[in-house]
Amino acid sequence: MLTIVRGWINRYFSQEEVVLLTLLLLAAMVVLATLGGVLAPVLAAVVIAFLMQGMVQRLVSWKVPHWVAVTIACLVLVGTMVALMLVVMPIIWRQLVRLFAELPNMIDRGQELLLLLPEQYPRLITAQQIDEIFNTLGSELGNMTQTVLTFSLANLPILAAVLIYLVVVPILVFFFLKDSDKLLRWCAAFLPQHRPMLRQIWYEMNDQVANYVRGKVIEIAIVAVVSYAAFLLLGVNYALLLAVAVGLSVLIPYIGAAVVTIPVAAIGLFQWGWSSEFFWLMFAYGIIQLLDGNVLVPILFSEAVNLHPVAIILAVLVFGGIWGFWGVFFAIPLATLAKAIMNAWPTADHQAEWQAREAALSRAEQTEDVSN
Repeated sequence: MLTIVRGWINRYFSQEEVVLLTLLLLAAMVVLATLGGVLAPVLAAVVIAFLMQGMVQRLVSWKVPHWVAVTIACLVLVGTMVALMLVVMPIIWRQLVRLFAELPNMIDRGQELLLLLPEQYPRLITAQQIDEIFNTLGSELGNMTQTVLTFSLANLPILAAVLIYLVVVPILVFFFLKDSDKLLRWCAAFLPQHRPMLRQIWYEMNDQVANYVRGKVIEIAIVAVVSYAAFLLLGVNYALLLAVAVGLSVLIPYIGAAVVTIPVAAIGLFQWGWSSEFFWLMFAYGIIQLLDGNVLVPILFSEAVNLHPVAIILAVLVFGGIWGFWGVFFAIPLATLAKAIMNAWPTADHQAEWQAREAALSRAEQTEDVSN
């Protein structure tokens, strides 16, 4: 048994780079688990800076000085945050409070409709079972409504923390964008000089994750805006709240659209009943989902994520359960990173390929140095 274990360790953990990567992954998990709340502004700033790097690079390609491009990107960020806080969030909050206040009436109307089922299918369900279900649901929703109505008084510390983040995060984003090259060189100084596996993982993930994250943010914004325009045109109640939900639903492939269909259909049904307006709403919602999946996604995501649907769903469940919203948002990039690490993990077959690739990279770097 010891011989087998020793052979397995020698096969997969015999290189300095592998041990370093393992330690880095373990350290990252420990830091996120223990100091995730404290470092939340820094992590948020890193994510936002990563998203806005494309804007900075585009402005630089237009002959704009780097510091001017960084300043413009940060001004866009601050303007977006101010617009969200002063315009969008108050509307969403008012609609959310009104929705929770009207939920009891919606439940009563739904109960009236479902009470017709025992008359048609008495062997499957009884009126007493429906009453028990709705009594429990009404009690839970009553508690949720009270929580929403008293949020502003009971959560002042949270609101204060949000205000602090609104100041700290833009400052961190500015310095991350301004000194990104220096920070990357500083991090690379702690790594081994000979690092073919880390190079392979970095090159495989850099463009793919950048395209995915930026494309996903653009997709959320486009789907939310188009949905809001369609709902507003149709006169749907809680149009902005539903549009935000539809936009965020694209975070979870295969599941998000199906889940958000329920509140969209429920609000349309309670507002209009089985009428032509309800069917127009569902038709418009179906067109939005169809265009998103067949037109918008192929345009935005230049590099498809080569993951099996089962792997994507498992990644969403696992990382979402660990890190909440950000875990769901980065589920596919994290799953892609795990796949890249498994593909790059050293085996006997990789050695010759890595040596050739490392030699080619070294020659390219030497040629670039000579030309400079």
